Amino acid sequence: MESLLSLAFDNLSAFEPAKIKKGLKQVEGLLAQICLSGPAKRGQDNAAAAEEQQPQLHRKGLGDLAGDPAFREFFKLQEGFEWNVAQRLLTTLDFLVARGGEGQYDLLIINALDLIQGVLLLHPPSKVLFSRAAHMNLLLDLIEPVNTPAIQCATIITLVVALLDSPANVRVFERLDGLLTVASLFKSRETGREVKFRLTEFLYFYLTPEAPPASKPSSPTSASTPTSPTRDRAGSDTASQQGSGSRSGVTLSVDVKKRKLDQHLPGVVDALLRDLDRYKPFGGVLS
Repeated sequence: MESLLSLAFDNLSAFEPAKIKKGLKQVEGLLAQICLSGPAKRGQDNAAAAEEQQPQLHRKGLGDLAGDPAFREFFKLQEGFEWNVAQRLLTTLDFLVARGGEGQYDLLIINALDLIQGVLLLHPPSKVLFSRAAHMNLLLDLIEPVNTPAIQCATIITLVVALLDSPANVRVFERLDGLLTVASLFKSRETGREVKFRLTEFLYFYLTPEAPPASKPSSPTSASTPTSPTRDRAGSDTASQQGSGSRSGVTLSVDVKKRKLDQHLPGVVDALLRDLDRYKPFGGVLS
C-alpha cells in the first residue's frame, strides 16, 4: 500500500494538471480497492490493480470494514504525517485554487473535494486538519459565488463531513465567520437552486445536537503544514469566541447555535427547526 501511496503522492505534488489528475485517480483507485474489492484482490498493491477495479463489485458499509486487513493497514498509515492522504489532498487542493485560471482546474478541484470526503469518512481522526484556520478558510473560499455551482455544492458537502462529530471544527468554522458566509450565500438572489438546496441541508445539519467528542484525536500532521494562500477571515486561530464564550472543542446546545444563526438569518431559523423536527432529514440519525 505504501508503494501505491508513494506513486499517488508523487503525482499529486506535480505542477502538471495531467499528473495531478493521475494522482487523484490513483487515490480513488486505492479507496475503491478498500471499499469494493473482494479478498482475493486486496493483496494487489500496485496502481494498475487499483485503477482496474470494476464498478459492479460489492460495496461495503463502514461497519463492514473494521475487520478488513486492507482497511486496517490504510487506517494505521493515516495516523502518521508521511502517508496521510487527507493532508496531501488538501495541499493539492490549495495549489489548484491558487493557480486560478479560467475553469481548467474545476474538475480537478471537485475530484479532490470528493476524495477528501471519502478519506475523512474512512479515517475520521483526519478531521483534525480542519481545526486549522488555513484549511477551514480554504473551504470557505470555495463556497464563495466566484466559484461554479458544482464546486460550491461539492465544498458544502465536504464541509459537513469535516464538521460531523467534531465540535472543535464547528467552533473554528464559527470563529472564521463561516455562518456569515453561508447565510450571505443563502440570502443572495444570485444563488442557484442547487446550491441553495445544499445550503439548506447544511443549515439543518448545523442546527442538530452536537455529540461531545469521545477523546481528543492526535493530529496526523504533527509536522508543520503549508499555509494556505487564501485570505485570512475574521481573525486567526487566536481570535476570541463570539456570543457564548465557549472554548474550541466545547459543544454548544441547539439553542445557543440558534441564537448565533439568528444574527444572520432572522426569522428563518425557527422554520428550519420546525422542519428538522417534522421531516427528520439525514434519516433522523442526527436528531
